[in-house]
Amino acid sequence: MDERQWETVRRLADWLAEGSSQPPEMQRVLQCLKLSEEAGEVAEAVIGALGQNPRKGFSHTWDDVADELCDVVITALVALTRVHPDPPAAFDAHLAKVAERALPRRP
Repeated sequence: MDERQWETVRRLADWLAEGSSQPPEMQRVLQCLKLSEEAGEVAEAVIGALGQNPRKGFSHTWDDVADELCDVVITALVALTRVHPDPPAAFDAHLAKVAERALPRRP
């Protein structure tokens, strides 16, 4: 992610904090829990895209799934911003660790 995107994430985190009546520690907890809600919406969209809800049928598209996945990513980045003093560095370092263990080395 570039600095402009991280600035947008920071602004979203600030906006959410300003609109909350909860203390900062509870805001962090609630933001982390929000991830489960968003992941559930991904699951609902996948089920709908596959037409596997007998009551609703084909209620979603794969574009809907993509939108819900983006919501998960945004929610996670806002949570990271709330729990770590340098979220870009934390994300970059973790991504590098995951890539190191998961991807084959380039020649």
